[in-house]
Amino acid sequence: MNNKNRNMMNGWLNHTWAFLISVALIPVQISAQQLAPEVNAGIEEYLTAVVNRHTFTPSVQIDSVEMDKKTLRLYAGIPLSYMPFREQEVDEMYDQVRKLLPESYRKMKLEIHSDGYKIEDYIPFNRKDRIRNKVDRPLVTPQSRPYEIGKGLENRHIALWQSHGWYYEQKLSRWEWQRARLFQTVEDLYTQSYVLPYLVPMLENAGANVLLPRERDIQCYEVIVDNDHSTGRSLYEEHVGRESWIAASAPGFAHMKEYYVDGENPFMQGTYRQIRTVVRQPESSCSWIPDIPEKGTYGVYVSYHTVENSTDDARYTIYHAGGQTHFSVNQQMGGGTWIFLGYFEFEQGRSGKVVLTNQSRRGGKTLTADAVKIGGGMGNIARLPHVSGELTENVKSSEQVVHHAVTTLPAIQYEPEISHYPRYTEAARYWLQWAGAPDSIYNRSEGKNDYMDDYQSRGFWVNYIAGGSSILPKKGGLQIPVDLAFAFHTDAGTTENDSIIGALGICMTHTHDEKFENGKSRLASRDLTDLIMEDIVRDIREIYDPAWTRRQIWNRSYSEARTPEVPTMLLELLSHQNLADMRYGLDPRFRFTVSRSIYKGMLRFIARQYGTPYVVQPLPVSGLSVRFSGETEVELQWQPVEDPLEPTATPKQYVVYTRVSDGGFDNGRLVNRPSVRLPILKDQIYSFKVTAVNEGGESFPSEILSVCRVNQEKGEVLIVNGFDRLSAPFSFVSQDGIGGFVDAIDHGVPDGPEYNYIGSQYEFRRTIPWMDDDAPGFGASQANYENIVLAGNTFDYPYVHGKAMTANGYSFVSCSRDAWVNGQMEGNHYPMVDLILGKQKQTRIGNGLQEAAFKTFPVALQQKITAYCQQGGHLFVSGAYVASDLWDTPDPVKEDQEFAKNILRYTWRVDRAAVEGKVKSVSSPFPMLAGTYEYHSKLNPDCYAVESPDAIEPSSENSFTVFRYSENNLSAGVASVGEYKTLVLGFPFETIRNDSSRISLMKNILDFIFNQ
Repeated sequence: MNNKNRNMMNGWLNHTWAFLISVALIPVQISAQQLAPEVNAGIEEYLTAVVNRHTFTPSVQIDSVEMDKKTLRLYAGIPLSYMPFREQEVDEMYDQVRKLLPESYRKMKLEIHSDGYKIEDYIPFNRKDRIRNKVDRPLVTPQSRPYEIGKGLENRHIALWQSHGWYYEQKLSRWEWQRARLFQTVEDLYTQSYVLPYLVPMLENAGANVLLPRERDIQCYEVIVDNDHSTGRSLYEEHVGRESWIAASAPGFAHMKEYYVDGENPFMQGTYRQIRTVVRQPESSCSWIPDIPEKGTYGVYVSYHTVENSTDDARYTIYHAGGQTHFSVNQQMGGGTWIFLGYFEFEQGRSGKVVLTNQSRRGGKTLTADAVKIGGGMGNIARLPHVSGELTENVKSSEQVVHHAVTTLPAIQYEPEISHYPRYTEAARYWLQWAGAPDSIYNRSEGKNDYMDDYQSRGFWVNYIAGGSSILPKKGGLQIPVDLAFAFHTDAGTTENDSIIGALGICMTHTHDEKFENGKSRLASRDLTDLIMEDIVRDIREIYDPAWTRRQIWNRSYSEARTPEVPTMLLELLSHQNLADMRYGLDPRFRFTVSRSIYKGMLRFIARQYGTPYVVQPLPVSGLSVRFSGETEVELQWQPVEDPLEPTATPKQYVVYTRVSDGGFDNGRLVNRPSVRLPILKDQIYSFKVTAVNEGGESFPSEILSVCRVNQEKGEVLIVNGFDRLSAPFSFVSQDGIGGFVDAIDHGVPDGPEYNYIGSQYEFRRTIPWMDDDAPGFGASQANYENIVLAGNTFDYPYVHGKAMTANGYSFVSCSRDAWVNGQMEGNHYPMVDLILGKQKQTRIGNGLQEAAFKTFPVALQQKITAYCQQGGHLFVSGAYVASDLWDTPDPVKEDQEFAKNILRYTWRVDRAAVEGKVKSVSSPFPMLAGTYEYHSKLNPDCYAVESPDAIEPSSENSFTVFRYSENNLSAGVASVGEYKTLVLGFPFETIRNDSSRISLMKNILDFIFNQ
């Protein structure tokens, strides 16, 4: 063979061997059925059992097997991906599956896949491509905060929203909710009862900037102050120093219209002002002076424009009823929309203002000034069916829109219609128009379907506000570097047996090649979902219900999870259609716990993303007391509270906030110990609340206590706040197929303002099916309160009682029940104790697994009262359940009843004693206890309502009825004399309707106690 032929042969052999080797290395796919049946069944049974440790799935199937020379790949069905994965359990899964394989396969590399990923990919942060935003200065930095946050959410930006909202349904040419009215609420409002009072403040207390596509202020008044046009007598003013204000060339905000229709952007209808920054005086400034229509709490928003040379430390000062609060705003981002600064108390009229100065750490930058918005207001976006008469049918968020079914309306002349509801109730679509977003964000249907526009707008809004930042550098937008997005829902399904539905987490990674725009893995959304789900389920099981259901982690194409180009979770916390879930869900304690769990999950996620340590903010302090330590000095004491679920949540310092008379609270002062002495002036009521702080942020505040030293005092009184109840309405489950909430028996006690309540439940029969949202069947509820904010427990009643005392010449101090019981505050120094019991009564949460809380007279309090009275102390007690909580309970205790009869000298007659809220004095040995009074018996915005007052009767020869309910003459109040005096009312004193009546009644009570 010559060399030429030999070379040809060698080449052929080389190609042949290469081909054979490549064929050998090609993965061979075989069906799961080609494994031995017992092997296949064993693996499926094992994997199903693993998933069911965490969440329920009927079975995990092995769909296919892929094998090459070195690797065996098992492709399991999607249900395997529903569980949370952790490194130890993943290692265990591989070990156990390998043991179930034939001997010949056990030495091969093994991979287990589900839903497109290896199971180890689902371990949170088991990847190197973490998303880390570059942030030099955040959007808003509070400058008056008296503490530093170093291991919380400082410099982070979080976008989140509270499900749906009031929207315009073109097919019916009406405004309506996107969900049904069930169990005294509707999802469109219900999710706000987590997000607004709990979740957003927790995140902000940890240092985060939180952005929402819905109005966050429940104040129905709105005042606009602007250089173009202002509300009422509001004023915009400019002061010129070294630099002058000039008109900008680009358009700005102007509120010139009563309402706005499609395509109208108020941020394009006016002008704005600009100026160069200076480092030193003389500075220039502008002021927005609102004409406040009514004293109250208002959210403050500012607007400006981001330009090429924008300053990053625009200095705003808000002058409010509590003093001055300072903010630095980074105008290099967020221009052309409303930027929220905080909530503040304002007096009626032109009593406050917002001031912006051009002084800065860097001179020569551009500072811009546009409008200021104070208060939430009413909806002003007007809607009507599309002019063509053709409307697209609603498509669910989880469904891909391939083509639209079209409805044609009859030829009717429609007029634009506003919602007539407060803006906080409205869907995101309308807020985004009012907040200056382009119509490409909120009007994707071109005016044909507001329902779809609403849920689609939220995700596109995230991309809009983040566009141009380090997270979305290729897109245009507001340049806010959003770290994560979160959608809060409660539509987790239904069940026939009314067991707990539980929590479902949704993310979406299967889009855009599994990558975000910045090239990072969308599995970050899965990590976020996993961590939040873990915290929610763990905390609920630990605190409330060990059997709380953890549902799956779904990787599905929901619009809100799919659209944002940042890590995003859609939470279906529970089922608002399900009574068992809602018996927990309507309780404020449950909502606080869940919101704290979500905050902790976000904190852990961001800390892991950035590789930084974190600390969880503390729980609120307890046992607060305030007493005189001199003629013009008081001492506050309190107790820190450790969190058994969070070892890092230990208080390190405390902030004491002060309010003088009926003003607002100041910015607080930082103290290092759980006590402080502070100076006071005579004849001024001082009120205090305390928070705990650590490196992770600030806790929620304590209750509010008050004190006043009257200049020429007639005596001193100790006010003890024993009303700390928070609870859901009364609920029941019957074997007769009925159940639900009956707030006529007990409305429960909201935590502060309540804006998720819509009306009483009227359909209690489980057999009544859902037909549509107007006829939702079991759980159906009225709608007469759905646009009204109702009063709950303010934890501020020592001020109400004390104000009536000082008007009658008496000084007072105050403390919590626990502080008195624990000896922190000795009542023996005071001849009279005023015990506030409000709507305190024994209450269980959810399905009743936990012991009842909030007993009116726990044993320790009984002992304290007994000792106090036996030493000659006089007692005034008022509350709605002062007797029924001792007699009309599932397990009454004889000793409790003997205490009421023998020490307090009254006995129970009946609960739900009156409905009209009127009482009158009657003839008794105590003529000073005279007068007629009205208390709040109906739900209202000003004071919690007493729907079930007690009728009480005298129990001794020295006790007498002194008040009766006007409508039926049942005994409403009992007074007694002897070695000590008592006066007990079956309705709470603080619910009496006006100041003058409370002052009058308190005068009579003080005369009885001190002068009889």
